[in-house]
Amino acid sequence: MKKTALIFFTLLSIFLFSCSGVQQFIDRTVKPPAQCLPSFPDKDGWYGADAAYSIKLDNERTLWLFGDTFATPEEGRTDRIGMDVILGATLAISTCAEEGKFNIKYFIKNKNGKFVSFFGEKEWLWPQDPFLVDNALYIPLLVVEALPKKYAPFNFRVTGHKIALIKDFTGADPRNWHVDYLDITKHIPQEITAWATTTVVYDGYLYFYPLFKSRDITGNILARLKISDLKNRKWDMEFYHQDGKWDKKLDTRRVQVIFSEALSELSVRPRYDNNGWMAIYLSPADGGKRLLRREAPRPEGPWSEGKTLIEKIPEMDEQSPLYDKNTFCYAGKEHVQYSRPRRIVATYVCNSLEEDTETSFLRRNLFLYRPVVVNISY
Repeated sequence: MKKTALIFFTLLSIFLFSCSGVQQFIDRTVKPPAQCLPSFPDKDGWYGADAAYSIKLDNERTLWLFGDTFATPEEGRTDRIGMDVILGATLAISTCAEEGKFNIKYFIKNKNGKFVSFFGEKEWLWPQDPFLVDNALYIPLLVVEALPKKYAPFNFRVTGHKIALIKDFTGADPRNWHVDYLDITKHIPQEITAWATTTVVYDGYLYFYPLFKSRDITGNILARLKISDLKNRKWDMEFYHQDGKWDKKLDTRRVQVIFSEALSELSVRPRYDNNGWMAIYLSPADGGKRLLRREAPRPEGPWSEGKTLIEKIPEMDEQSPLYDKNTFCYAGKEHVQYSRPRRIVATYVCNSLEEDTETSFLRRNLFLYRPVVVNISY
């Protein structure tokens, strides 16, 4: 197994140092029970993955998207020794029972007796932040290519950008959903590594915060696309610049950097309790030790400085039994369908830089490399 199969978008950051409504606004008429909080048990062949993007499909179901995934048909495993890794994406559907119990079912594809990625049979595709437009589900995907081992641990690169379009997701088993693939690689400027690190449908536009690198600038910028253009398969994207103007041409000299941390994954969502916006992410500069939030009155900002929600997560705390010197953490993001006023429900994932062997820390410890849920006030 290639080590880079388990090192998701965050290594890029480390290395680089309803059409008029908001897709992620909470539905105030139908809310999950107060005690319903996500959890990710090992079952259905699933034994850990990263990313953990989510989107509420309807009043009952939430879709979860994971990256490279440990999988095995064996039940009751207590470690990952000898376990396969699905390079690409897996997904799950969750519901909340009336009594507040969280239920989740993983749907892993199997071909010729072998687990395979949900998206792309001959490509390595990583999922990004999904969104809904006119009852159609859009799932951005990064096309990833493996590099020779001599480049480890950075022996991968992003070579393209696609969207999985699912027009009918009413079926109970996602493996039976029809998926159309839209290749938008040529429409993404070459300075953008990951375009849909987080997405928001708002006021007739799709907003996204691409991970950007030019000769002089590294960070997350802000771009948008008219929903009408999206539905018509037009990709006339606009980019936000330092003068406060939107231009269709990305000017690398004056583009506005929104998040200088260069975040490969985060969430930007509108708030329950006011008209503002909040960004949630882990701090890449210290290996993902802190969970941070920023606030702004609108998607463009101005954004506040990062405010600490968790000063030191357990996996990065030297005094914690979960700590290991090779651990790093990433993929911090909020899941607003579970959040409440003045409370945030978020997930993050921790991984290991240790060389992957049959007895490595990651293989021996199932608590690592899976979404960790936090429910925290602010």
